Amino acid sequence: MMQVSAQKWMTRTGQVSFFSSTPIENIEAINNETAAAINTATGEVVFIVPIKSFKFDKALMRQHFNEGYMESDEYPKAVYKCKIAELNKINFNKDGNYNVMTKGQLTIHGVTQNVDIPGTITIKDGAMQVLSKFHVKPADYKIKIPSITSSKIASSIAVTVDCQLKMMGK
Repeated sequence: MMQVSAQKWMTRTGQVSFFSSTPIENIEAINNETAAAINTATGEVVFIVPIKSFKFDKALMRQHFNEGYMESDEYPKAVYKCKIAELNKINFNKDGNYNVMTKGQLTIHGVTQNVDIPGTITIKDGAMQVLSKFHVKPADYKIKIPSITSSKIASSIAVTVDCQLKMMGK
């Protein structure tokens, strides 16, 4: 499908959440300060997630997450830079739901991995919603889980991305 013109879509209030389920305790956090940008001409996408912006139900969980696991003073953000595969199958100028696959580099805790992450782009009434659910293994990003707490943290963390983007210049 043809693009009418190159467009850049952005947000600074995207939501990223994660959930870790174990028999001992569930851990959940939400971040509403994620920046995201999509260039519809090139298919380039970037998400920047400030680690300290994750909110937990328990203050102690937040402290352990930032200081013990993520070392957020040293590694203040997670970044996903990618490209949308099969960009030509998306008409950003027409309302619709588009299943997409992104291929790129996810950097967490100072470690970069090549990943493919699926998602859905919904265009409706001049707005764009990006939804994605995927899993991250802390061990893949050299996030050390002390043995004393390993039973409380899943080896694979469910991550959900829900961002509402607006076209720049509108």
